[in-house]
Amino acid sequence: MRSIRIERAISRARHAAIGGAIGGGLGGLINSRAASTGGAIGAFVGAVVGEKRPAARAKFEIAKERGQKRVERVRR
Repeated sequence: MRSIRIERAISRARHAAIGGAIGGGLGGLINSRAASTGGAIGAFVGAVVGEKRPAARAKFEIAKERGQKRVERVRR
């Protein structure tokens, strides 16, 4: 199992790359300066999303485990 710090860094890099590509592509429809700016903004937004996602996933897994334990207790 990977630590949350490694998980967060991988997620941040993945989302930043995707966001940068989308932003650059959309900006490229206008001109080269807009492509550069769009790529930078897209990468920033992607990194922010990537920063928050693993923490939310970890909290969901914890809640899921608690729910399963409660269901098992009720079935007994």
